[in-house]
Amino acid sequence: MGKFLNDFKQFAMRGNVLDMAVGVIIGGAFGKIVSSVVDDIIMPPIGWLIGGVNFSDLKFTLPTVEVIGGEKLEAATINYGNFIQTTLDFLIVAFCVFMLIKVVNKLTAKKKEEENKPAETPKAPEPSNEEKLLMEIRDLLKDKKA
Repeated sequence: MGKFLNDFKQFAMRGNVLDMAVGVIIGGAFGKIVSSVVDDIIMPPIGWLIGGVNFSDLKFTLPTVEVIGGEKLEAATINYGNFIQTTLDFLIVAFCVFMLIKVVNKLTAKKKEEENKPAETPKAPEPSNEEKLLMEIRDLLKDKKA
């Protein structure tokens, strides 16, 4: 049992697991913000533009059912307006995640490119005037010997 707990502790303390946990928590909070933006800011003007429709009220009511004994069951509804809002929530979240992944991929590619870039070899320093003069003398002596 002790080995199992140590293995679990080692797994839970790895960087990837902690990063993922933080991402899930922030993602949940971000989802609530997006839902509020869609429900409270985006959908009301859209509903107003198409004739004062409140999307959360859009539904299709199924017929009531009478059960044995004369009792009627409450009518069930298909809330397609709520489905439209939830779909819009998803599309906004998916777009934001897509943009985030694009930025992260671009940054990691740039970093990888810099890491894989071969180090530039420094140029040999330009010979001084004294060295140039000595090279000329050497070359003249070589010519005389030949």
